[in-house]
Amino acid sequence: MDAVKTGGIMVSICCLAYNQKEFIRDALDGFLNQETAFAYEILVHDDASDDGTADVIREYTERFPERIRPILQEVNQYSQGISNISGAFNFPRARGKYIAMCEGDDYWTDSGKLQKQVDFMEAHPDCAMVFHSARVDVQGRALTERMMRPYHGNRRVAPEEIIAKTSGYPTASLLFRTDMVRNLPDYYTDAPVGDIPLQLLAAARGWAYYMDEPMCVYRLGTAHSWTADMKKGDYAGKQRVYFLRMKKMYREFDRATGGRFHSVTEEAIRRIYFLTKVNTGQYQTVLSRKYRKFYRELNFRTRFFICLASAAPGIYNMLFRLFHFKKE
Repeated sequence: MDAVKTGGIMVSICCLAYNQKEFIRDALDGFLNQETAFAYEILVHDDASDDGTADVIREYTERFPERIRPILQEVNQYSQGISNISGAFNFPRARGKYIAMCEGDDYWTDSGKLQKQVDFMEAHPDCAMVFHSARVDVQGRALTERMMRPYHGNRRVAPEEIIAKTSGYPTASLLFRTDMVRNLPDYYTDAPVGDIPLQLLAAARGWAYYMDEPMCVYRLGTAHSWTADMKKGDYAGKQRVYFLRMKKMYREFDRATGGRFHSVTEEAIRRIYFLTKVNTGQYQTVLSRKYRKFYRELNFRTRFFICLASAAPGIYNMLFRLFHFKKE
């Protein structure tokens, strides 16, 4: 029965936080500012932050006890080997018909975001997921794109496009049916990241819909983000491990879906491999004819710096130091 008719929760907002004291208020305010014709809950999981993030969450919970349901860990769960915190702690307690995602250092900017997405899903029961574009807020100095806009114009996205997409989908834009994550397959629980396997789950169910509206902000380069942690220490080694785990995830997805998407799954694996070479500056491989298709998918700025680094490394290094350029 429809959650609105029963007076129950329509949307469970799932938020992960870790050492994001300076950002978490924006996330929580973005949730609380939603104007909806239905009830929603805010599930926040703090992974034993030591910077005061949990104190901010407690403050908001005291002010909005009927809306916010926190888990405040005393021991960091990620360090215990649980890489997909949402699947372990937030999804099992979600009471809504739908789940909306947002990390603690990102935030929503459109008070009508949830209503727009739910209205579409309610009108299209065969749609597996709704997502939208995002504005990029760069922390520090970096030359990068200021929008995450995977497509131009509102459009339906086929399962094959979701699997072998050429650019990322903002995690803070994702909304899907809760029953999609009630029984998580191995390719979700074994994955090194949480957003891509969610998208694979949606692709296995059917098509998605993209709204070409920047209704959230993605903060790039925050101190405790997954990307920042990845770049500490042996970055090249971490990228190799990341690729192997992602390849395993895609192969498990291929088996779980009976090979229905085999060709695009293999293409996604090759693209991930290529991007790890971009990230680690292995430009001889990046510029080889074998990966020309993936190279052309990169934005102009990234292609320019790759060519500059290959042809004139001295000038490239000077610009890198000047602008703190971060390879994408």
